[in-house]
Amino acid sequence: MKKAIFSPTDILLPKGNFEAWSVIACDQFTSNEEYWQSVKAAAGEHPTSLNLIYPEVYLGKTDATEMTANINNAMQKYVTDGIFEEYPNALIYVERTQRDGKLRCGIVGAVDLDAYDYNEGSTSRIRATEKTVLERIPPRVEIRKNATLELPHILMLMDDTARAIVEPLATLAESGAMRLLYDFDLMLDGGHLRGYLIPADLTDGICQKIEALGELHGGITLAVGDGNHSLATAKACRTLHPTERNRYALCEVMNIHSEALVFEPIFRTVEGIDAEVLLADFKAYLAAPANQNAGNAPQEITFVCGALRETVTAAYPPHALAVGTVQQFLDAYLADKPDAVIDYIHDEEELLSLCENGKTSGFLYGCMGKSELFDAVEKEGVLPRKTFSMGSARDKRYYTEARRIVE
Repeated sequence: MKKAIFSPTDILLPKGNFEAWSVIACDQFTSNEEYWQSVKAAAGEHPTSLNLIYPEVYLGKTDATEMTANINNAMQKYVTDGIFEEYPNALIYVERTQRDGKLRCGIVGAVDLDAYDYNEGSTSRIRATEKTVLERIPPRVEIRKNATLELPHILMLMDDTARAIVEPLATLAESGAMRLLYDFDLMLDGGHLRGYLIPADLTDGICQKIEALGELHGGITLAVGDGNHSLATAKACRTLHPTERNRYALCEVMNIHSEALVFEPIFRTVEGIDAEVLLADFKAYLAAPANQNAGNAPQEITFVCGALRETVTAAYPPHALAVGTVQQFLDAYLADKPDAVIDYIHDEEELLSLCENGKTSGFLYGCMGKSELFDAVEKEGVLPRKTFSMGSARDKRYYTEARRIVE
């Protein structure tokens, strides 16, 4: 019998002080160590999910073996110390008030990793939307493979045009028909978060409705919106040492048609290359006949570094998406430049701040429309890595719920 693609699971929540507990996804503010120092200060001496994650800003700057051991020890200590309340066989309805005041709603539960394949050409029911960078998985496996717990920043998308799955839960929450589990302000201007326990008699119906969505897009039921490499890491650990617990991964599922959901571009920065040389070579790349595709619409890409700012128009870009055009150029251009460093920035303000020093170069461009996503994945397969971000950096998912992945 085919397992449900999304199902209730045993969910752990801290017994108190959610404000100190919940911190933003580890792949945010990767060039801003000051932000993460502020997180540490905000958490203080309280139990915090900061002790259970490896912020990517510290990759290559700290001893990974020691950091991983500290994470695993902290997980075990929190379990032993009894800081969690467990909600067995549960789904949680969550409401995130973003910085723009919009309400983003979703359901936290478990996805079946046996229905997910991140490799190119996959026809799995859970589909990666962006290219998975395979070399990024082993370091993450080292962190997860001996971990007691998982904490998700994974956001999955469903194409529920009828708005019949998540949206009705808002009415139940407002009426008081669901138990309120948490209600607090997220640290460092992250907005507000509420969570409600979904009544047990509703969970099967919700999961069945999600299952039925696979008929719309050639079998694609859920698409990864955020946390692609985290989900790929969970899959890799499942493949290496399959157990019933690690068959599933905790995540939040939301409707792609939510008015609160906005796709934002993920920009690129480059260090270690003279800005004027980089800009000139980028223009030459776009002008080369081998890199022109008349079937693609023109694109505008803005290059910034210090006082230098120039918008380049690609009349016949090599990729249908501007981010793809930039990424293809950088992949080829930086292949023989080991001293150059590329980074992926989720916020235009953040990028402009980083480029003020005159040593960091940045590429700015527009983003694909969210309504294009499922059709694009069905027809074209995975998109270039880090094609889009769902919302601004501070609106990213915070680590709140947890789940045991070992007995």
